[in-house]
Amino acid sequence: MGRECDNESSGFNMMVYIRRVDTSVDALVDEFNAAWKPEQGSYSQKLVEYCCLKALQEMCCRIKESISDGSFSRFTFDMMLAWQTPTSADEELHMENLGKGREDRQLPPKVDQEQEEVSLFYSDIMPFLVDHGPGVEEDAFLWLAALVPLAGDIVNGRFSFESLTAPTANRLYFPAYDKFLKEIDKCTRHLQEQATPKGVELADDEFILHVEGTTGSQRVLHHIGGTSWLGRLTLTNYALYFEASGVVSYEDALKINLWKNTEQCVKPTATGPWGAPLFDKAVLYQSAELPEGVVLEFPEITSSTRRDLWLALIKEIILLHQFLSKHRVEAVVQAWEMHARTISSVIRLHAVREMLRMVPPVPKSFLIFTLLDELPKGDYVLEELAESLKKVDSGHPCSASSILRSLNMPHDVAPRTDLKEEDEKSQMLIEQDDSLSSLSNVVNEAREQAKEIETAKATTEGLKKEGISDSALVLLELLKPLRRYLHLFQELLMWKRPITTGTVLIAILYIAYKEWVGMAMATFLLWAAIEMFHARRRGIKDKYDKVVVNTASDQTAVETIVSAQHGLIATHKIMQTASIAILKLQSIFTWRAEKHAKTVMMMMIVSAMVLALVPFKFFVIGGTLYTFLMTSKLRKAMENDRSNRRLKEWWDSIPVVPVEIVDKAPETETTTTTTS
Repeated sequence: MGRECDNESSGFNMMVYIRRVDTSVDALVDEFNAAWKPEQGSYSQKLVEYCCLKALQEMCCRIKESISDGSFSRFTFDMMLAWQTPTSADEELHMENLGKGREDRQLPPKVDQEQEEVSLFYSDIMPFLVDHGPGVEEDAFLWLAALVPLAGDIVNGRFSFESLTAPTANRLYFPAYDKFLKEIDKCTRHLQEQATPKGVELADDEFILHVEGTTGSQRVLHHIGGTSWLGRLTLTNYALYFEASGVVSYEDALKINLWKNTEQCVKPTATGPWGAPLFDKAVLYQSAELPEGVVLEFPEITSSTRRDLWLALIKEIILLHQFLSKHRVEAVVQAWEMHARTISSVIRLHAVREMLRMVPPVPKSFLIFTLLDELPKGDYVLEELAESLKKVDSGHPCSASSILRSLNMPHDVAPRTDLKEEDEKSQMLIEQDDSLSSLSNVVNEAREQAKEIETAKATTEGLKKEGISDSALVLLELLKPLRRYLHLFQELLMWKRPITTGTVLIAILYIAYKEWVGMAMATFLLWAAIEMFHARRRGIKDKYDKVVVNTASDQTAVETIVSAQHGLIATHKIMQTASIAILKLQSIFTWRAEKHAKTVMMMMIVSAMVLALVPFKFFVIGGTLYTFLMTSKLRKAMENDRSNRRLKEWWDSIPVVPVEIVDKAPETETTTTTTS
């Protein structure tokens, strides 16, 4: 009876889909009931999924025309709405919560001040500010991304949705969604119209992903030593091409292979006249195959968004091929499916940048491998992604490779497989793919941990902005609790409490003799853990919610300056002493002081023999006794001023290598000897 009620309540949601599958409602429900199992979840939601998937298979075959006339965006948007409210009760609850939210706000969704000002004068983010009509939530968007990797991908779908809906309180409305899909189609056509680099023949599965430096785009500079060349830069899913501008046309392209399994990296760098790092708007590509790095600059007046975009895209292609190589994705179908998903992610990034020109999003939110490279536990996600590729069906009309083919991409690498039997398709549509479910779970875990890390990093931003003096004061304030323990340690060494000192000394000697050092360390760690538990019980974190650093001083300005000068002088003396000590040791080990070197060598040999023959615990016992006795009243009886004096004289008699300070780099002299 409950299933029948759900069936009736979800009937209005699937009526729009029935027209596309050329079947009756009863026949569709009978097909679904034949394959559905109660343990699969909500009956109504699974029925909506089944209807949507049946219709999507036919629509994806003509996705280009459907995007152009708006039917695909309208259809898939209704799909997401039906999925998140599959029953009438769910829809009533959803509308009630939405109404309460609007009553509480009485204002448009809260956005950043910068975005709010931009939206008043520019139309590029206006579709995102529409707050009329139903909106799609994150889970529904991710569900659609798992079925059709066009508007999003299951790996980075949640991150893309956050960037896409930031101005509208994480809700996606139809005008924005429709414009997003049309921009994807527009960017796809734009990339197809780009010219092939001069002197290059692209591979059958090589696609142009980004081009700059042309007449209608901004400049790109290639720096070679002190020379700069203007030109056109082209990125594909295999390589990077730079064509220097000639008098009439471009010169033959310089090819930088990004697919080879060699040691290579790309990172931001700064350029400027005479090598001065003044303009932080360039990227540096380095590879083991190149004698020197390739520097490409993307000039801009204010920000470095162009450089950041190119840096992310180049890194994405490098990481794509590293992923295929590391996880041994050798099957052509699997490798091309991953290429197709990467190409689609780049197209989505171009589309959203066209929509949000004034406030461009962070590129990594729409890219797959660049995101996972920085995401916590991203390596786990990559492993699950590699496993999911083994079950990919590139011939399915809704796969990434099939979608690219439907968008009239010029190359057809993966052959289209035969469609499966109807019973097999029905079973496949009903059951959630275990690999996708596992991949989604790992991505969610990584995302939650990323949020925790971002929250923790936000607490340290204040300290990073402080100067040297404030940082020193904070460090001294944090070290204050250790002073109490340092004071107790000094009292033990100086025998201020003879009974306590004697007890500690006997305990240390006994532990060392019995060789119970490991047991002692275990006891200390157990004590520390118990103290941490007691701190939690006492609620110390609520009592000390912040650290207060007092910068007030009872010294006058002159006294403060004098103290700083004394501290600088003391630091200078420590540096001089350390330098002299290093030079003296260098003289000994290089036999510049031959007599001292012989003495040290003999002492090292004798010490090695003693350490080899005598158990180490006796050295620990001897060192402990010496340390405690030298701070006791027996110190004067044990001190030998003559030995200390001889040792100081021996140290002072070691000569050092002269140090010469010059203000220019040494020149390399080459001497050529000619024999006649």
